[in-house]
Amino acid sequence: MIHVFIGTKAQYIKLAPLLRLMDADRVKYRLIDSGQHGALTVSLRRELGLRKPDLHLGGERDVVSVLQAARWALRLGKSAVSRRWLRETVFTNSGGVCVVHGDTPSTLLGALLAKRAGLAVAHVEAGLRTFRWIHPFPEEIVRVITGRISDVLFAPSAQAAANLRSMGVKGRIVEQSANTGLESLRHAISDTSDALHPSQPTSSGPVVVTLHRVENLHRRSRREALVDLVQGLAAQIPVRWVLHGPTEQALKHETRARLSAAGVEFVPLMAYSDFLACLIEAPFVISDGGSIQEECARLGVPLLIWRDRSDRSDGLGHNAVLSHYDKATVADFLSDPQRFRRAPQESDVSPSTGILAELDEWR
Repeated sequence: MIHVFIGTKAQYIKLAPLLRLMDADRVKYRLIDSGQHGALTVSLRRELGLRKPDLHLGGERDVVSVLQAARWALRLGKSAVSRRWLRETVFTNSGGVCVVHGDTPSTLLGALLAKRAGLAVAHVEAGLRTFRWIHPFPEEIVRVITGRISDVLFAPSAQAAANLRSMGVKGRIVEQSANTGLESLRHAISDTSDALHPSQPTSSGPVVVTLHRVENLHRRSRREALVDLVQGLAAQIPVRWVLHGPTEQALKHETRARLSAAGVEFVPLMAYSDFLACLIEAPFVISDGGSIQEECARLGVPLLIWRDRSDRSDGLGHNAVLSHYDKATVADFLSDPQRFRRAPQESDVSPSTGILAELDEWR
């Protein structure tokens, strides 16, 4: 039996191609939602054409703070003390393999629960590293632990595979030529109107800003530096800040009021296709998101990465610039962002097809 254990917006988006492929091939699988993004994933499943989970472990709210994450993990951890409960309730005594994705608390939780229940673990998007334990935190720690206990590791690039080999992981490393996010992006764009097709980007929309990583939200100097930067930009060009739940909590009401007064448009997280449309139309993007780095690289949209290091190489040296929080680097990017615009990358590769083939022994 194949079990898929996910719980965040990004995980649903990136594993949607695998889930749709299994549905199309009538592969029997169990979908387990950790509840990390309990509210977001309901509408997202409808948008992506995915069925309801076989088991939902969380509530109807999103986990948006470190304290909430700790309580959520502790509650599920207490439940997992019983191997019998895990085997019977979570994995229905069916054994097999548990597929986890990425580097979130849901990733680590799913891998640990599966191991305790005696299942194999398959880690999708494995091997991305910065080699700094607290940058990003907790993502780097999640990847290391999950990598060491996984039986199959799907590396989305040659560098990711090399990272896994250097770690000495015991599991089987499967090197792939791309991430499953590429398939999701391609699927979303193919389902939209011609106006959303990135072959001729218009740059007619506002600058897109996102921020959600712990390393930025809980480091005042980094957070306030971006706030000041965005406030200055808003005096020159329209800016749209897409707010994650943790960001809304981290930005004080006075800060948001000041940015709004400067002309910054705050919008909540939106449908995936709508967000891609915003990226396509943006003159440039400022973000600390790994998935957004991948998407902008594929779309050729200029991107300023609000991080010191990135665990991905997508777009670096082409459309994307790593800020290192350095004023001179930021100023150089903003002096002429359009020089970083590139043609969209076309590709018809299907990493999900390769993943399903590797999981064949558990079907």
